[in-house]
Parts: sequence; structure tokens; C-alpha cells
Amino acid sequence: MKIRIRLEWLAVIVAAAVLLPLLFFSPVGVANNGDFYRIMLAGGIDFTDPGESYRDKYFGYFHRLYHYGPFSADRYISSQIIPVFIAGIIGRAVNSQTFDIRILSLLYSVLYVAALYIIVKFNKQRSIVFNTVLIAGLALVFLDIGYIAYFNSFFGEAVTVIFMLLTFGLALALPHSDKPSVWLLTAFYLSAVCLVGTKLQNAPIGLLLLLLGLRYWKLRADRAWRWTVGIWSAVLLLATVTMYAAAPSGLKHINLYQTVFFGVLKDSPDPAADLRELGLPEAFKVNAGTNFFQKDTVIKQNDPCILAALEGISHKDVLLYYAKHPDRFLQKLKRAAKNGMSIRPLYLGSYEKEAGKPYGAVSYAYSTWSTFKLKVMPNKLWFIAAFAAAYLAVLAAEYARRGRSVQQRLYLEALFVLALVGMCGFTVPLVGDGEADLGKHLFLFNVCFDMMMVVSVLYVVRIIVKKAGLPRGA
Repeated sequence: MKIRIRLEWLAVIVAAAVLLPLLFFSPVGVANNGDFYRIMLAGGIDFTDPGESYRDKYFGYFHRLYHYGPFSADRYISSQIIPVFIAGIIGRAVNSQTFDIRILSLLYSVLYVAALYIIVKFNKQRSIVFNTVLIAGLALVFLDIGYIAYFNSFFGEAVTVIFMLLTFGLALALPHSDKPSVWLLTAFYLSAVCLVGTKLQNAPIGLLLLLLGLRYWKLRADRAWRWTVGIWSAVLLLATVTMYAAAPSGLKHINLYQTVFFGVLKDSPDPAADLRELGLPEAFKVNAGTNFFQKDTVIKQNDPCILAALEGISHKDVLLYYAKHPDRFLQKLKRAAKNGMSIRPLYLGSYEKEAGKPYGAVSYAYSTWSTFKLKVMPNKLWFIAAFAAAYLAVLAAEYARRGRSVQQRLYLEALFVLALVGMCGFTVPLVGDGEADLGKHLFLFNVCFDMMMVVSVLYVVRIIVKKAGLPRGA
């Protein structure tokens, strides 16, 4: 008897074959850099050993086991709180004494595999070659350890990559039929809300996703559909505004300090002039080029005079400064590009201490794509700009050619929004946090870049298949 497996289920099998050994059987993860605790509290999760040394707790080793503590969101708003809270509840049911982070990783994996399933289901073609490249491309890029190792951690990057793939998978699925379901539309908006709510840095893309969602108004003319678009658009807008409004004042101060002192003033030829233009005292020039967490600053970062001065400006003032000084912003863009091809922070260890690996050792299992990006792809602004220009040019040509079909227009518009999200992911960290930990803060850009790369390869393959008349599937 001949067994036939649908392509989308083959994608699930391939994903399971990679995820299970790396995350569950011989687990690797990402070590804590100090950011975990505020998210751990949401799941009532605490460190196993309160007396553990700083060296063992941070940077060098991935921790699989934790203990439980009180539930607390600690005034930190993030959609990541939801899966962490659920994992904490499940963990207590499985083992009331010890929390295994693989429970959280399992929740993430289910959502991730669902995203891959949707992408394959609604983008496969009647071509063996195309479908092979589709599965291989997704597996090579998005099952890379640079992405999935985050699942065994409390970093927000895990939910960012999950909901990026899920949101745009659903965005491309909606125009697939003449009458898409209301449930599919609801899933798109819900995923978009979760993506926007991951972290403050992602909030600006809420407006782009809102515009895309409103475009789906055209797919159906019935009242139920249009009410759904209207209500969920309002929810998405509210989520975007809330991320800004609910950000803790302490976090806003940290980000603004980084933006000014480790952004505008870093490598500035005239820090005093820059401070005057921003409306800040020239005396602060002694802190130029410092970040918020340095211990050797002349003026302490939380000094009342700095706190008061920074309350008088906002990121809009920084944006206006860069608009007046495009050469300075270009300098920052080049610095971002230099850090833009790294998917994961290689200064954070991948292994448990019990694995016997050296302190800070990083796993390179299933890392072909992330290694290729880091070591082979040009980390230059010209390369990123050229790729984006080519992507947008082809998209514009296809839009002009297929402009008569509403479904095809909306499909291409989703791919256009993907590029805009990538641009936000590339520029927002510079305006919002200066040059602080750029490699990590450019994660959203990396996800968008890789999605655009897979789309581009598939576009070329589709043309080749069509021109060469290669074999087609059933």
C-alpha cells in the first residue's frame, strides 16, 4: 500500500526531527544575561539555588531546572508572560518541586511547528522542485539552532520569531481563497497582537500590521467579516498604544540614556554641541560613549540631574536630531549592519554546567545557516540596502503585473509589509536604545531578513520551474 503524506505534515515531521534532539533529548539553550528574572516571575518560577555564584548563574551556562516562587508580573508588560504563566501552571502539575524549562520549550515548539505547517499548507505549489526547496529552505533557516535555542530560555526572542512566522504565515493564508474563514482572520489578529506585545521595541510594527489587517476588509463583504476586521483592528491599535503607555518609567529612562549617551554621543566629534541641540546640559559630555550599566561613569546614570534632564526630552527629539544630521544616522546604520548578521549572542553559553563543557561554550549543532550568515554574508550596509532594493523592485513589478486580482494584491502587500517590518527592526533599536547590545536588538531584523531571503529563493525557483517545465506533483 502506498502511503501519501501531505507536504505540510512532512514539514511537521522534519521540524520534530530537529527540535526533539536539540531541545529535549540532549537539550541546549541560551544562558541568562540578567534579563530572565522579570519574565520568570510571571510563571511563578525562581532560581534553584539562591546561593549560586554569579559566574555560574549568568552568561556561561544554560539552566534547565528551576524552583517555584510567587507569581508576579513585576509591572512588566509582555505577551511572553502568557506562555510562561501557562508553563508554570503545567510545571506544578508535573512536578510540584522542580520546574523543567523544557515544558516552556514544548509550548513554544507547538506554536512554531503550527506556524511552519500554515506556511507550507498555503504556499505549496504543484511542483516537486518548488515544494522540495520550500521544505528545505524553512528547515535550513528557521530550524537553525540560532533560533530554536532561545526556546530553552526566558528571552523574548523566542516569542518574536514564533509570532513573526505565525503572523505572516496567516497573512499569506488569508488571500488564498475567495472566502477565507473568520477564524483564520481572528488567528491573524491574535498572532499580530502577541507579536506587537512581545517587547517595547516591537510596538511600532503594530501600525504596519494594522494597515495590513484593514486591507483584508476587501476579501469579504458580509457583516460578520467586516465587524471582525473592525473590532480586531481596534484591539491591535490598543495593544500598540498600551505597549508605549505601560512601559515602566525605569525602562524608559534606561533606553533614553542609551539612546543619547551610547547612541548620539558615541563617537561624536562634538558631544557638547549635540547635547545643546538635544536641549541637555553640556556638562553631560563627560558621559559621552557610556552605557547605562557601566560602573566607571563620571556622572552616575541615575543621578537626579540626569534623571530630570532626560525627562525633558523623548525619542522623538532623537529622531529629529538624526533627521537634521543624516550623516550621523548613516554612521549608525553602518554600525548596525556590522552587527546585523548574527542571529544569536555568542557570548552566552549553550550547555548546562553538568554537560562538562567549558564555561560559555556554544553549540554549533544544526547551525549551517547562522554560521553562513555570520561568516560569509557581507555585514555591510550596501549589501542589506541592495538586497532590500532588489526585493522591493521585484515586488513592485509583480504588483503591477498581477494588480487585477484582489487576492494576489493582498498576498504581495503582506510581503511588502514584511519588508517594512524588517526596516523598523533595523532602525528602531538605534533610535530606541543606541548601540547597546546591537547584535541582540537586531533580532527582529534578522527574522525579517531571513524570511525575505527564503521568499526570494522560492520566487527564483518558481520562475525556473515554469521556464524549464520541470516535473509537477499531484
